[in-house]
Amino acid sequence: MPARADTVLTGGRVFLGPGLGFAEAVAIWGGRVLATGAADAIAALIGPDTTVIKLAGRLAVPGLNDAHQHMMSVGLGTFEIDLKHDGIRTIDDVLAAIKQRVEQAAPGEWIFGRGYDHFVLDVKRHPLREELDRVAPDNPVYIKRTCGHMGVANSAALAMASITEASPQPAGGHVESQNGRLTGLLQETAQNLVYAVFPPASLERFVEGIEAGARLNLSHGITSCTDPAVGLREGYKDWRAYNAARRQDRLPQRMYLMPLAGATGWPERIVDMDIMTGDGDDWLRVGPMKLFADGSAGGKTAAMVEPYTGDAENTGIFIYGDEELHGYIADYHALGFQVATHAIGDAAIEQVLSGYEKAMGNAVDTDRRHRIEHCGFLTDDQLGRMARIGVLPAPQPIFLYEFGDLYIDALGHGRPERSYPMRRWQDAGLHPSASSDGPVSSTNPFRGLYTMVTRKTNRGTVLGLDEALSLEEAIGAYTVNSAYGAFEEGIKGTLEPGKLGDVAVLDTDLFATEPEAWLDARCDLTVLGGSVVHDRLGQLT
Repeated sequence: MPARADTVLTGGRVFLGPGLGFAEAVAIWGGRVLATGAADAIAALIGPDTTVIKLAGRLAVPGLNDAHQHMMSVGLGTFEIDLKHDGIRTIDDVLAAIKQRVEQAAPGEWIFGRGYDHFVLDVKRHPLREELDRVAPDNPVYIKRTCGHMGVANSAALAMASITEASPQPAGGHVESQNGRLTGLLQETAQNLVYAVFPPASLERFVEGIEAGARLNLSHGITSCTDPAVGLREGYKDWRAYNAARRQDRLPQRMYLMPLAGATGWPERIVDMDIMTGDGDDWLRVGPMKLFADGSAGGKTAAMVEPYTGDAENTGIFIYGDEELHGYIADYHALGFQVATHAIGDAAIEQVLSGYEKAMGNAVDTDRRHRIEHCGFLTDDQLGRMARIGVLPAPQPIFLYEFGDLYIDALGHGRPERSYPMRRWQDAGLHPSASSDGPVSSTNPFRGLYTMVTRKTNRGTVLGLDEALSLEEAIGAYTVNSAYGAFEEGIKGTLEPGKLGDVAVLDTDLFATEPEAWLDARCDLTVLGGSVVHDRLGQLT
């Protein structure tokens, strides 16, 4: 053991991880945890060159790990129109934000926005293309709903994409018309028609987005993140951007990257490059092949067995037929990849789970850790089958906080209360992780922790309190469980000696306060490998 530590955090409560209790101090050397224990004992490891961080009674926890966040898109969103913030409550708010950006743009320049939720707008519907035309007559406009699975284009954008009333419906998507006229709403794969005519971004712009997203995460105490569909923007260029950011020392956070696979992705490049799940290092690691099975519950495109409330003909959208999706799963499984598939509705979960079962056959290997991303509305039978073959859920508890009341509106009572069953997953040993799906939801992890413990929506509605976790378990979902889903539980997720020295110091002791106080909690300091990478109060700079 070295005589001195590089960094010591002392003088507060250090939560070491689920089942490990608390310490008064933690010492870090060479980027990893050296020792934890009483402040007096750790003081012996302090030397003249040791950085000493005084916790002053604050709570320190293992660095948080957002297990499903489109981080580059989160960062790029800071350059686009923000339609998600609390000031957007009416259709006029949406149009005013677009008009303001148009006034700053040149004629013909594309206008992008993201984050509107038709459920919270005064009109309870999506904006119409004619409304977008009024505020942007000379610019193509595309704005995405908060879920990311649909959006609205104005007439100029539709014309550039050659979308007309006579256009055929794309497989796995839908172009909406009402009374024989396009509304501008594009769902699921129909969005690709507009994406194809977007002006390409520069690689530098993507790197800037990665930096911006990572810095935002660090401000929340998030030291690790999984990007669950690298390629959603511009295919292979997204992958290049992450690697460029790493080479240029502009990736200030640890990443687990899922290449976007299937018909909408670029999987052949991954196979040709001869890289595999797990390749990489502590900063940038290859994750699973990522597939999509359905859409979103809030947008009524998640594939359900039973129809949506008040919409008897709508059971959602499958992106692929069974044979095609099962073929992709079988191929990637046979090649040795971890596979992660987006599935929210019970019908889509069934399609995915049966594909995993077929791919494994009689050779069940529970350590393959195939994942179902979101996995929101599943049956008890499906949960039991997941446990049998070791398929992990990668849910977003914050969805209940932000969209829970919308789920009731779209699905009635019953299904929302049993959705995202964190307690049943935890008890089944399925290591449910926690994440934001940013930019779909806020990347603020304190809202996720609040929701896992209270099962409350942002309107105070309680959805299935029997699925709640303890605070210790909820932090575990954001740490050890997220690490498990990336095969990294041996190096991160707790503050045990030998693990990475990633720590978040909070201004609120979550263990000593009521959950309502957590919604206003902030991260004061973020330590990554022993180095301070976020200092909210400027204490150490």
